[in-house]
Order: sequence, then structure tokens, then C-alpha cells
Amino acid sequence: MAKYVYSFSEGYGKSKNLLGGKGVGLAEMAHLNIPIPPGFTITTEVCTAFYKNKGRYPQGLKEQVNKALQKMEKDAGMKFGDAKNPLLCSARSGARSSMPGMMETVLNIGLTSRTIAGMIEKTKNPRFVWDSYRRLIQMYSDVVMEKAEGLEPEEGMGVRQQLERELAAMKARRNAKSDVDLTENDLAELAEIYKAKVKEVIGKPFPDDAMEQLWGAIGAVFKSWNGKRAVSYRRIEGIPDEWGTAVNVQAMVFGNMGDNSATGVAFTRNPATGENKFYGEWLPNAQGEDVVAGIRTPNPINEEMRQSDDTEGHPSLEKAMPKAYNQIKAIRNRLEAHFRDMQDLEFTIQDGRVWMLQTRNGKRNGPAAVRMAVEMYKSKMISAAEAISRVTPSQLDEMLHPMVDPQAEASAEFLVKGLPAGPGGAVGQVVFTAEDAVAVAKEGKKVILVREETNPEDVEGMRVAQGILTARGGMTSHAALVARGWGKCCIVGAGALHVDIRQRTVNVDGKVVREGDVITLNGTKGRAYVGALTMISGVEDDKNFAAFMKLCDSIRRLNIRTNAETPKDAAKAVQFGAEGIGLFRTEHMFYGENSEKPLFYLRKMILSDNEEQRRAALNDLFPYVKNDIKKTMDVMAGRPVTIRFLDPPLHEFVPENPEERKRLAESLGISIDKLNSRAENLHETNPMMGHRGVRLGITYPEVSEMQIRAILESAAELIKEKKKALPEIMIPVVCDVAEFKNQADIVKRVYPEVLAKYGLKKIPYMVGTMIEIPRAALLADKIAEEAEFFSFGTNDLTQMTYGFSRDDVGAFVPDYIEKKIIPADPFQILDQEGVGQLIQYGVERGRKARKTLKVGICGEHGGEPSSVKFCHRVGMDYVSCSPYRIPIARLAAAQAVLEDKKMSSPKPKAKAKTAAKPKAKVKVKAKVKAKKSRR
Repeated sequence: MAKYVYSFSEGYGKSKNLLGGKGVGLAEMAHLNIPIPPGFTITTEVCTAFYKNKGRYPQGLKEQVNKALQKMEKDAGMKFGDAKNPLLCSARSGARSSMPGMMETVLNIGLTSRTIAGMIEKTKNPRFVWDSYRRLIQMYSDVVMEKAEGLEPEEGMGVRQQLERELAAMKARRNAKSDVDLTENDLAELAEIYKAKVKEVIGKPFPDDAMEQLWGAIGAVFKSWNGKRAVSYRRIEGIPDEWGTAVNVQAMVFGNMGDNSATGVAFTRNPATGENKFYGEWLPNAQGEDVVAGIRTPNPINEEMRQSDDTEGHPSLEKAMPKAYNQIKAIRNRLEAHFRDMQDLEFTIQDGRVWMLQTRNGKRNGPAAVRMAVEMYKSKMISAAEAISRVTPSQLDEMLHPMVDPQAEASAEFLVKGLPAGPGGAVGQVVFTAEDAVAVAKEGKKVILVREETNPEDVEGMRVAQGILTARGGMTSHAALVARGWGKCCIVGAGALHVDIRQRTVNVDGKVVREGDVITLNGTKGRAYVGALTMISGVEDDKNFAAFMKLCDSIRRLNIRTNAETPKDAAKAVQFGAEGIGLFRTEHMFYGENSEKPLFYLRKMILSDNEEQRRAALNDLFPYVKNDIKKTMDVMAGRPVTIRFLDPPLHEFVPENPEERKRLAESLGISIDKLNSRAENLHETNPMMGHRGVRLGITYPEVSEMQIRAILESAAELIKEKKKALPEIMIPVVCDVAEFKNQADIVKRVYPEVLAKYGLKKIPYMVGTMIEIPRAALLADKIAEEAEFFSFGTNDLTQMTYGFSRDDVGAFVPDYIEKKIIPADPFQILDQEGVGQLIQYGVERGRKARKTLKVGICGEHGGEPSSVKFCHRVGMDYVSCSPYRIPIARLAAAQAVLEDKKMSSPKPKAKAKTAAKPKAKVKVKAKVKAKKSRR
């Protein structure tokens, strides 16, 4: 019979795939003799079987659970369901990938009318027992009896909310400020009120049998794997549905037994900044859900955190319980050294005794991930490969997001201060519900989600929001954990914030902010402001970012270029590590700033009726084109610059403004009627497949000649100025080698003329083509006989391969993705199965014809991680992307090398590790040398 249940002492060495992250962490702690309450893990395989068999458990599970429960009873010295010496337990989820707050937990299982008296007699603490019982009723009725049964009450009418209102009413009657002010009699009375309310709302009595409670909780945890918020989170995080969750059943230890008891959550390093300092929060006389749910704003774990996070009046654990704190800190050091990664810890202190409930690799934001990777590598805790693998492309992307401009902040209207749970800046209009956040974001507007406290049901709204602001909760609350995991700007525990959900307003000391008003969050400082503040980039001076990028560069093989259209774009790209320009579009100079004159001459050329008129217009346009190309090549300082011939459909440039048409007619010396007639003749039924690119150059060779001359003269002038230039002339929309040859012949004719004009013997340059038509990919060997490089234009290649208009996919592609007809938008993530085959075929055939053929891509896919890795696998020389995607491409290219090694090499033996290091150095040197030779 398959083994479905592992006691924590049996789980050491088992994988996360089987036991989940939490189960593995508990098994590791058991192996290290760290104090944990006894318990067992029901594997993820049971979850898979549970759904496969329509809610039925696999044969033999009940017997294995009973056996593990007996072991837990023996280890704990108590018996589950016993009237005199009762054992209570918890049931918690634990997927292989952390999903904080997305699945269910039930605490205090086993408290019944039969066991309450025994617990009171054993603990001599009736208040604690009744407090634990009312917590069980509230949690169990919500998780097991309502959510797991698929009940969906109206907003605010769920059983948990109704029980919370009963709690608030009891506190009001007793003039109690907090839960801890209620007496044992108050809590006993409240428990009876709770049970009556549960029967009224759910229609069933609260179960009074310990075993029924346990199996109800286990089933609810498994069912929560397919709960709405868990499914949403998996979709956002890309976690497969088939993984399933484990269930961890663990003996209860109690942080709510009095002032000598406590509960807390901690991280071995700061998950918001990556700083190597012990970081966490705690609450006295409480249970763990109080901390993570954000119901109460917790206290800082140590004095250093108390001072830095401005939590005056909140006592630290270091001061309140120094012995327990020092023990937890020592465990922190052991666990980080053991796992060699930042750990997310949960602990309970029961009557002064420390118990660890969880350790797992902690969620972190982008800046923290980079800092930890770099510092752990420098301290020799992890290898370079591990450091690179620790940071995801999305985390790196977070670092490229904006921060609040300090100058703008200095004069801004202050709103409120809270705890800095997620760094960075965010601007948006205020919304008060997750549903509104989704709806407003769909309109293309930026939103800030403002809540009294977030709960896991808010996950969709949190995902679309630019930032999150809550009145309650701490740095380890659900809102903070999820926001950090997604790199969201987040401020929690802003106590002065009074949220009125009905009136849709926020009040801070008389200052009112209404729904729709714009606010700005500085998540790094924990400060919110009225109105929209300007943002700035935050990575230029980040030493950890620079060090991490250098580490990636030492491993990757692919060169990373940029798609740039102005000298300013090029300079920014060089800052981010661009090794060239993979796509320079000449069209940009006809839009935006200082575009009036060149645009006029371009229009004049387009509407000319003969070659003489066209050449006159092109002569006027020439200095503008040359000047722009020269400035950009100057910025790139000898790095290759691939300049594409004019490509867009001509009719796009024809003015609609009657005054502008009149001006053009006068300049051409023709009537307005004749000009209108010429403009009408330019209209095309399908312009994206019409008269553009190479076709324009073949019809009007003087257009190509002007561009070629501008490119070569720009390079010549830079060479004369003792500077370096390496232009690459790219002919677009080619589908046949004859087209390419026609245009390449013009280059061969113009080149000696430019040499003679500038008195030069040589100008380094290359001529190649953009492969963006399927026929060109299929005839790559023929084209490569003439072309020196290929640049795959994956945007148009995808469009023509699928037959999807990229301008119109919004009407149907979202439905295709939702119905799983296609896995992703092929214009965002390269279709490796179809379009990828064309690319791979083109690369292989092209290189057969020309061994020195340089190959890259220049579509938007050049900055998408999985597409970059594909380009690495098919042996491309470079990818090209927008400036702000360059760091992501650099990381993805390095990770592609590591994935290659992982796939092709067996796991090294422990004693062979030191012997492998010199080889790695040789490879890096060889790669650097190869880079230089290609340049």
C-alpha cells in the first residue's frame, strides 16, 4: 500500500513535491532537534487523489492517519478526544510553493463539551480554554462549514463576519477595549452565542466530536486548494493546478495562555530590503492567526526593529521576554545556515517555552532578493549559480519600477504614516474593494486599494492595484506578505486611517479622501500623500543591482542589445548594459519633438509624382536622417547599431488636416485636388502586408539610397573624428533572396562613393535582413548566401504565422487563454511550438549556408524571459529589447546557461565539487573572449 502519511520524524530527506514546503520544513527541524510540537503530514498525492476520485480519499488513508495520530499522542503525552488529558491539534495547508494566506488553517481542533472540562482542570486556566473554544467555533464554521461547502453569502453576511459582530457586541456590553479584556464567563457565554449563530447561519450545529472536527478540517484544507483565492493566486504565480497541497496535522501549543505566552512570525533577514537583520513581529496572549490576519497590529520582535520602524509604545519581544527571544534568535541562525536561504518562521511561546511551528524559504520582493543573493554569494554561503537562480525575472523587474521623487515629496501634502511593508512608489485613485479595483483597472486606470485590513479574498484586487494601504496589520500580515511577493508598494498598520466602506471615504484627523481621489504611496518610508507625486528610477546607484548584473554577465552567452529610437534611449540602454542596438527605427524622427520639418519633407516625398520630385524631397530630408543616426551611433561608441530601412505603410504619414495638405500642395506646385487624389491612391486594403519595407525600396530605389548614404556617411564622419562606429544595415519585409540582392546592390554602389568623399579606405558595416515572413524563414539558406545577419522580427512573424492581427487580438485572445485553447498571448510570450520551429529552422538553414551568420531577435519577445531562454537554446548571438527590459534579458540569458548545465550534467558527487570550480572559470574566460572576438 502506498504511504500517504509521514510523521515529522519520518519526513527528513523527502521532497517538497511530496510533503509540501511546510511539511519538509517541519521534518528538517525535527532532524535538527529544534523544538517543534509533534505531528504528521498527509502528502500532496492524497490531494491529487481526492480531486481525481471526486472527493473520496485513497484506500488506507484513515488507518495511516490513525496510526500517525497515536504516535503524536505518545510524543505529546496526551490523547486526542480524551476527557481528562485531551490533545488538541491544528490542520494547516502546505503546497510545495508558498501560497501565503491562500488556503485554510484550523486551530484548536478537539475542543468539545467532553474535553473542555479536562482542559480547564489540566491548565488551571479556564479563560484560556474558553478563548480557544470560541476561536475554534469561529474558524471551523468559516473554513469547514461555509467555505469548504461552497456557500457564498452576501458581502458582510458570512458566518465569520457575523460572529465578529457578536464579539464586538460582547466587548461593547462589557466596556472591553480588546479581546483580552473579556473574562472567562464572558467567553463561555460568547461560545454559546457563537454556536447558536452558527446553526442559524449555516443550518447545521457545530460538531461536538473531536474526530469529526479533525476530518472536517483535513477535508477543508484539501478543498481550499481549489478555492477561489487559491486558484487566482496560482494563475498569477504560474503554479500548476496538479501540484496539490499537503495537510500538516500538529499538536497545539498555545500563545494565548496568559502574559507569559505569545505568538509571532519572523524572517531571518528583512524581506522588504534584504538587510541581514533579524526581523519579525509578535503578540502576547494571542494565537498565530491574530498576527498573520492583521486583526491586531503586532509588536516588533527586537529593539532595533522597534526603533527603525517607528513603533513607539509597542514593546519588543527582546525586552518583554529576553530568554525566549534569545532562544528564537539562536534558532534563526541555525536554520538560515542549514537552508542557506532566508527563512520565514512561525513560533509560539507557551508559558515561557519556545516552540517552532514553521520554517520555509521566505517570500521577498525584488530589491531584497537581489541584495540577499549578492550578500550570500559574497559571504560564500551560496555559489554564483545559486545566487543567479535565486532571483526571478519578475523580481528584477520590480527594481526597475519607479520610486517617489524626494524633491516632490518634500513639498507634498502629507496624509498618513504606517509601516513600510512593500517598498517603491505608487500613484493611483482610491478604491475600497477588491472588486472595484479590478473593475477600475480594466478601464486602464491606476488604483490604490485602501482597506481597514486585507484578507485573502482580496487577492485579485491586490494584484491589479498599483499599491495597497491598510489601517491595520503588521509587517508580517497577509497584505504585507502577498504585496512583497508581488513587488507591490504597500503600507500597513496606518492606525490614524479611518476607513468608512459605506460612505467610500477615508478620514485622517479631519482630512477626508474620497473614492476616486488620487493619492501617492511611498512604500519605502511608509508614508502616503494627497495627489500624484512624480516618480524617478531607483536602480542607477544600487550597488547590489550592479553586482548582481555583473554576476549574470559572467555566465551568460547571449549578447543583449536594445531597441532604441533616439540618442536618449540609447544612452539609457547603455546604462542598463546594452551591448548594441538590435533595432533602430528611422520612423521615430517623424513623431514628437522637433519632428515638424522632417515630417513635412517625408510627406512631400511620399506625395511626389515622379523621381525628380522625390529626390528633391529626399535631399531635404537627408540631413535630418543622417544627424539622428550619427548621434545614436556616437552614443553607442562602437557597439553595433542595426538600422532598419523605413518600414511603415506610407498612407500613415499622409496628413488629414486640410491646412497641412494645402501647404504640401503648394510646395509640390500642384493643386489640392491632385494632392488629394495622390493621397487616395496610397490607400491600401491590408497595409501591414502592402507597399512597405523592401518593396518600397524596390519601387523607389532612391529612398533606399538616401538611407544607405545617411548611414554610411554618419559612420564615416565619426571615424574621421577618431571615434568608433559599427552600422548594420537591415532590409525589412524580405520574402525572397532576389529582393535582398536588389537592395544590397545599392549598398555596394553607394559604399565606394562615401569612401571617396571622406578619403577613407574602409568603413566597417554589415548588411542583413529582418526575418518576419514565414517564407523567408523557410528559404533562410538562400537568403543567407547574400545576407550577413538575420534579425527575427518576432512580432510580425507571429502575426503572419498565426494569421492573428496583432492590433485586434484583444477581442478574442483573452477568451482563447481563459478556455485554454492557447496557453498565453503569443505576442507577449514566444510560441516556441509553432513560430519557434520556423525560427529554429531559419537559424539552422542560414548557418549551413553561411557559418559566420550573426543571428538575433528584435521583437518584443527579446525581453521576455522564456523567449530569451529559447533564443539561447537555438544558438542565437543576441536578443534585442526595450532599455528597461535589458536587465531582465541579462538575467534570463544567464539562467538559460545554468538550465543547460542542469539538464545535461548528472548531479556532481560531494567530493567532486571543488574539482569542478576551475572548469567553470575556464568557461567564463572563453565566453568573454568569444564576446570580444564577435565585436
